[in-house]
Amino acid sequence: MVYGVMAYLVPRHETTQLFVLYFLLFGVYLWVLETVSDKEINAWIIVSILFRLSLIAAIPSLSDDFYRFIWDGRLIAGGYHPFAELPGVYLQNDFNIPGINQSLYSRLNSPEYFTVYPPFAQLIFWISVFFSPQSILGSVIIMRGFIIVAEIGTLFLIRTLLTQFKIDSKNILIYALNPLAILELTGNLHFEAFVIFFILLSIYLLVKSRIWLAGVAFALSIAAKLLPIIFLPLFLIRMGIKKSVQFYLAITLMSAILFLAFLDSETLHGFGESFGLYFKSFEFNASIYYLVREFGYWMYGYNIIQTVGWKLGLLSTIVMLLIALCPFKSIYSGGKWSFKNRIYKFSQDVGEIPLVMMWIILVYFLFTTTLHPWYITTLLMLSVFTSYRFVVIWSALIFLTYAGYTPSGFLENLYLTALEYVIVIGYLVYELIWRRRCLS
Repeated sequence: MVYGVMAYLVPRHETTQLFVLYFLLFGVYLWVLETVSDKEINAWIIVSILFRLSLIAAIPSLSDDFYRFIWDGRLIAGGYHPFAELPGVYLQNDFNIPGINQSLYSRLNSPEYFTVYPPFAQLIFWISVFFSPQSILGSVIIMRGFIIVAEIGTLFLIRTLLTQFKIDSKNILIYALNPLAILELTGNLHFEAFVIFFILLSIYLLVKSRIWLAGVAFALSIAAKLLPIIFLPLFLIRMGIKKSVQFYLAITLMSAILFLAFLDSETLHGFGESFGLYFKSFEFNASIYYLVREFGYWMYGYNIIQTVGWKLGLLSTIVMLLIALCPFKSIYSGGKWSFKNRIYKFSQDVGEIPLVMMWIILVYFLFTTTLHPWYITTLLMLSVFTSYRFVVIWSALIFLTYAGYTPSGFLENLYLTALEYVIVIGYLVYELIWRRRCLS
């Protein structure tokens, strides 16, 4: 009922209604996590699927990204490469592409930028337009159908891997019933749903020692969104030379096939320009970057994103590589931390991969200039395989970013952003130090 009201009736600028409904859902979510018994887990998994199905016919209310999805799909259906030109070009000249018109163009949120969506995403866009060439709602329903199928697959894989890693099966509900995951992925059509599914499928195949197929699955996660590239180095010291070569070779070959259509000068130019603008122009709900930006205003009197954005990206890359390639395991004992050299054994240590992925993507999020709410759903999924719960708190507080929307535009509330990060980072510190000490 509440999901239906949020999806079908409440626009994103109605902040009070949005927050009351969301935090009502979140309160029920926490209550279920706290009180659920082992016998009730399957029933709640079915309920979580029904929640997703209830959104099937809703036009996304919290995001307008899907208009670009349909724009790209219609370009492909018309025989045009979505990376070839900026959207405005197709209105200035007589292209006569079905469905590419001023009405749809006016709904794009970044028409001055090239598209940023890789090949698997573009395939879904095209399929949604192929089966529904004239109707926006029809295309939305088709895309959402694919996402719901991916989400069901995700729940199956989480349940299977929790059993494999001997982790409490109740943890599946952390992801399955999380309101942010349901609303942002199924409701708002964000393709992290496919990223999450293919990452889990890759880990599952690694558990089964199906190295080549695991590489193919991981390549598909990259082709859904590029973010999983940051995880690639961590496999090197955890799989050994032979398995690593097979895994990376499978990823390379599959990626070459998937990205083949991108390998021309126009496409690479458009994609590279959009990727560069992400670090030089976009800023939203950042943490470390906002502190650096304020220093820039104080020191130089202007926004230094043009020079600092890529530097923070480089710094985060170095930190992520250190985490990925660190051959040590930290141990807390006797009131102090110690680090022991570690020789990884693939069959024994594949269960550590989600934990390492969690730290890597957390570093990326802390250094990035842009962090939308749906980004952290991947982090939420990875936390299911750990004892850390700061992401659950984050999935509640990051929804506060919707407070900035008005009927005419957006103005970010930096006080709410500060509150979000103070609480989340504070709880993370608690989990890393005091809570761990109590558990030791």
